[in-house]
Amino acid sequence: MSSISSVGSTSSALSSAISGAASTSSTGSSGSSISGTGLLSSLGLGTGLDVNSIIQALVNAQESGPQAQITNQTNLDNNQIAGLTALQTALSGIQSALNELTSSNTYSTYNATLSNTSLGTTSTLPDASPGTYNINVTQLATAQKSVSAAQSSTSTVGTGTLNITVGSKTVNVSVGASDTLSSIASSINNASGNPGVTATIVSGVNGDQLVLTSTSTGTANAFSVSASGDSSSGVSALASALNTPSTAAANAQLTIDGISVSSANNSVSGALTGVTLNLTSTGSSQLTIAQNSAPISTAVNDFVTAYNSYASTVNQLDSYDSSTKTAGVLLGDATLSSIQSQLSKVLGSNVTGNSIGNLASLGITRNADGSMSLNSTTLANTLANNPSAVQGLFTGTNGLGTQLSSLVTNFNSSTGVLQTRINSLNTSVSNLATQQTALNQRMAVYQQQLVQQYTSLSTLMTSLNNTSSYLTQSMDAMNNVSSSKS
Repeated sequence: MSSISSVGSTSSALSSAISGAASTSSTGSSGSSISGTGLLSSLGLGTGLDVNSIIQALVNAQESGPQAQITNQTNLDNNQIAGLTALQTALSGIQSALNELTSSNTYSTYNATLSNTSLGTTSTLPDASPGTYNINVTQLATAQKSVSAAQSSTSTVGTGTLNITVGSKTVNVSVGASDTLSSIASSINNASGNPGVTATIVSGVNGDQLVLTSTSTGTANAFSVSASGDSSSGVSALASALNTPSTAAANAQLTIDGISVSSANNSVSGALTGVTLNLTSTGSSQLTIAQNSAPISTAVNDFVTAYNSYASTVNQLDSYDSSTKTAGVLLGDATLSSIQSQLSKVLGSNVTGNSIGNLASLGITRNADGSMSLNSTTLANTLANNPSAVQGLFTGTNGLGTQLSSLVTNFNSSTGVLQTRINSLNTSVSNLATQQTALNQRMAVYQQQLVQQYTSLSTLMTSLNNTSSYLTQSMDAMNNVSSSKS
């Protein structure tokens, strides 16, 4: 916001001008230089007048009219800029709330719940669809696991190569004469190109045992182990034991409304659009998918809050206090009245073809002071019975949110009516600042002229006084001579 901090203040400029004028003036027959306050204090010596006060009064009288006009107009412009900026801010709050209210994400949140919670958990995506489904899980997905025979932690198994295969990928792990089960496990885990197995050592009562486990569940991730032809009997025996699963790889098996579904892991996605089942046990359950109304309720409440903040701002800008005779900075402003009228028209309108129809039927009513009230019970019941109608009331081509958003965007755009007026007022304030500078300069020149005029008057009066004194002295001398002769 533009402002002029120097409006009404000319003393500094005028004092400088006085000093400048005085420093170039001279008076008296001696021709000595007179400067600064010395000039002003000497100006009345020849006249007996308070010249300093006279000059200041003349300057003030000349300045008061233009100065009052500049000051009053600057204050008016700055107050209007502040009011229009506050209105922009209030409308921006409404715009943010409308963005939330008209966003498709607000209406694309779903809850999926299982009647048998021990079956697992669920998650949803925005493309889910409401519905109820019967889920029956007969088998969970498992990862293959194989266990070797037990032996001492220091025992070796011989020499050779273990070939571990998952699908089309195989890694060859060399076994040296000094390798124990522990060192073989490390070699498997660190092998470049490991196809998807981990090796661990379990130290039991019978000794160490090597355990191989698939890193992923499902039959496609099962592994096989073999020994190369030149391997020792110990390595071959180890490969044979590890190639016999203690736990076989398996897919999750379930039905959804009787339709068979198989999944390589227990996070089953894709079977139901937009829904993921995170299975933890077998069993049966009913799955219910319903729209989550919480984001919609939040968006409606946020809109009412933002609009009430706007209404409060408007009431202040358009107010009048009869006791103090103080008016709001935009009282009677045509732009403010137009914005209020256009917004009110949309808020009170009906959406054709929508079963709710208007804001009042949703529980949103207008108060006498222009603010809104929301009946939370009415909103909750409507969302429970017909959330899609609530969405239609605000979104779409004819939705109230869409219409309001279009209006507010036009009001608040860089080329909108509010910014256009603010730009014009800022230009006016800048022009007034220029006028203020010019006025200060004119008054400095005017005061300098007055100083020069009174300097000349003072010089003239001093000269006349000197002449008068000379003549008086001469007459006295002549009278004295005449008296002495007689």
